[in-house]
Parts: sequence; structure tokens; C-alpha cells
Amino acid sequence: MSRRRNSDSPRRARNAAVLVLLVCLLVAGGVVFHSLWRSGESEAPVLTVRYRTGAPATTTVAKPWVEVINSSGRPVDLRDVTLRYYYTADGGSAYGSNCVQTSLGCSYITQTTDRAGRPAPHADHYLQIGFTAAAGSLAPGKSSEGIGLQLYRVDHKRLNQSDDRSFNAKDTTYTPSKLVTAYLDGALVWGEEPDGGTAAPGPGAASSASSAHRPAAATTPAGVLFDDFDYTGADDPALSAHGWEVRSGEGGPGIKDTWSAKGVSFPAGEDGRAGQALQLRAVTDGTAQGTRQSEFHRTGPTVLTGTLVARVYFSDGPASGSDGDHVSQSFFTISPDHASSKYSELDYEYMPNGGWGVLGPRLDTTSWRSSDLSSVGDRVTRSRTQKLGGWHTMVITSVDGVTTYSMDGQRLFSSSGGYFPRERMSINFSAWFIDLPFKGAPRAWDMRVDWLYYRSGKALSAKDAEKAVAAYAASGSHYVDTLPKS
Repeated sequence: MSRRRNSDSPRRARNAAVLVLLVCLLVAGGVVFHSLWRSGESEAPVLTVRYRTGAPATTTVAKPWVEVINSSGRPVDLRDVTLRYYYTADGGSAYGSNCVQTSLGCSYITQTTDRAGRPAPHADHYLQIGFTAAAGSLAPGKSSEGIGLQLYRVDHKRLNQSDDRSFNAKDTTYTPSKLVTAYLDGALVWGEEPDGGTAAPGPGAASSASSAHRPAAATTPAGVLFDDFDYTGADDPALSAHGWEVRSGEGGPGIKDTWSAKGVSFPAGEDGRAGQALQLRAVTDGTAQGTRQSEFHRTGPTVLTGTLVARVYFSDGPASGSDGDHVSQSFFTISPDHASSKYSELDYEYMPNGGWGVLGPRLDTTSWRSSDLSSVGDRVTRSRTQKLGGWHTMVITSVDGVTTYSMDGQRLFSSSGGYFPRERMSINFSAWFIDLPFKGAPRAWDMRVDWLYYRSGKALSAKDAEKAVAAYAASGSHYVDTLPKS
């Protein structure tokens, strides 16, 4: 036994020595590889952020532009990148933001505004910018190119940027800015946080001061249009960039040639919660000269088959002035050309005081196959007598040759045959007067839309749509368009 133990000792010693040598080599190699990566990163940050401003210090809308450059030696997945632009909230107002222009596509940019966890001078809030998976990646040395953003008070009052940490009035051309921070997988890799944090020297070495978290990304299949109407006003350039238009000027229905952009605004969303809503205001004193109607619509044909859902607020009475007007609050799709041989139109029309010689309140659901009211079989309709003041989830589903209208999960009416859509239609919201039953002091009627969701070619329930919308809200996606480009 003793001879056997003695004979094994040199072998064990040799094995131990080999093991120690291997460990040392691995550790040394790891240090070498690590130091090589770190040394490369110490010469240049992983990301560089350049910034410029498109607005003066005092303005109604801040216009920060940012650009992300991959300064590392390896590709960077944009969905792992977040930026923070720091500001001071004025007047205690909630702030909104939107994307105006980017070569990546505004559908792939996420934005959230939030209170800073550790408020610092000139930085009690921040705008966080992120990217969806569809934004792709940046190769070494490549840039996201300019991302044009807007930041504004939801009450639409003027703001003062001079005390905003990330704002610099002198940066009217792109300039590297350490006051806009960048994070990779939650690690601070560019800039200086308001409470003194600095960029981590390499990937994965998170700054202890950093608390950036990427929101869970919402799944966006092809064939989706979503908008929660976060806009600065009727003249917001993001409207046309996102395919919307505010009607003004001539034409009917209702009191002809009284359409005005003055009635379109974007106040706080449903129940004053985060986000905004589209508001359409119709105003009249009982004369054509004193009447203003409002309409908001897509600039081109958008929908055909599938499910179109909107969260809509109907008014049973005026926001101001006397009751009694024959006002129509409408949500509908319609062919761009009224003379088209494939004319198609799908309508919700709520008339709290009735109209067309019929008493209200009344909700009409109508499918049209011709715009010629004198033609036989131009439409099929179903009326529902019910007060609808308040918020409702309105759904139009057109699949397998049948169009179904439903409200708050309850089926109202179905049509088929020749009344099924035959060509693409635009999406429209409008508040207008059927006639002018009496003159007097001005009165105003409001209709609101909190969000819109469309899924092409698919039948969805209201709950399915609401779930998708909630996911977009959580991820900071205000606008999504994955419809095929015509």
C-alpha cells in the first residue's frame, strides 16, 4: 500500500502542475483577450450620440434631433440601444413626444417621457428613445442618421428649454453631446448622467448610476396600422409624415364649405391618462357664416378587408352653449373617388339629437355600394336608438364577404353581397351639422378618438385589439405602420 501511494505521488504532482498551468494559461489568455477588447473600447466609446436643435429656447415645441453612431468594432443591434434626453417639466404639465422624420422609419422608434428617479438640476424628467427589432443593426462606423423628434407640453402651452439639461441653443448642426446619454443593454456607454454617472469603459460594464431599462417590445406583424394621436396640433408635420390630413375648405356633407382645421386638437387621452386623443370640435351659431365643421382622415386609401378598431368618445350634449343641434359624429371608411364603379363605404354615424327628419338619439351603421342616393340599393343600414355619451370601442370587421359592426364587444349589424368592400378606402373621423335648426349664441360639440388600430385581412375581437394597443403603449410605440407600400 505504501509503495503504491509513493508511486502515485509524482503522477499526482505532475497532474496538479499541468492543471495549474492550464488554469494560468486560460486566465492569462482571458486577461489578454479582455484587455485587447477593453483597450480598443478605451480609445473610442461603443456609441457616440450627436445632437442638434431645431427650435429656439422659448417655443411651443422642442425639436431635438439625435444621431447614433456605432463607434465600436462590432455590429450593434439597435433594439439594445436606448437614449435619454433630459429636461425640466414646466408648469407641472404632462409632456408628449412624437417622431417626425427618420430614415429608419418612425414606426420603429419608441418614445417614453418619465420623471427622473433621482431628479437633478435641469433634469427632473427625461425623454427616452428606443428602437424596435425591425430597426435592424448598425455596422461598425455606421450611423442611424438623423432622428427628428418633437417634445411638447400636452396642454400645448409654451415651454422654456433654457433650463433643460440636454438642450443647447448653439447646437444648430450635429455636434457630439455628452448631455444626451446612450445605453447598450442597460449599460451607460455614452455621456454623463445628471447625477454624475459617466460612460462605462466597455460593453456590459454597467454604470452603477444607470437605471435605463428597455421596455418590452410589442409584437408587430405585417399589415398593421396603429396610432394613439400624440401630435402637437393640426399643423404638426408628423401628421402628413404619418399619412393623416386635416380637412379645410370646400365640400359637404352638412353645411358646405365650412371645414376648418381650427376644430382639430390633441388634448390628454381618455380619463386624462397618459397619452393624447384626437378631438374634433363642431361649432355653430345657427348660421352658415358662424359654422365650423371638423374632419380628420387618411391622405390615401388604406383599408380593405380585415378589422378596423377605434376608441371613440361620443357627446350627448354640447361642450358649451344650448342643446338641440342636429350634429353628426362619424367614424367611417370611404372610396377616394365617389364616381368609382367599385365605390365602397362603411359608416358609424351617431346623432344625439337625431337628423334627416328622425328623432334621436340614434346610431346608424351603414354599408354603401354607391354614392348616388337616387340609385336603387345604394346602401343597407341599421339604426339603434340609444344614448351613447362616453367612450366606446367601435369595430368594423370585413372578412369572408361579410362586414360586421360591433360596439364594446356587442354585434350591432352585418352586411354582405354587393355591400362588401370592393376597393381600398380611406379612414375618416368627422363632426358636422346635418342642418341648422335654430340661430343663437355659439355652441360647441366635441368628438374624441383615443386610438386607432387596423389589422389587414384578419378578423380580431375588440379584446384582441385592445391587448395589442396596450402592448404598444407599454413599449412606447405611438405610431406603427407595417401596411404594404402602394
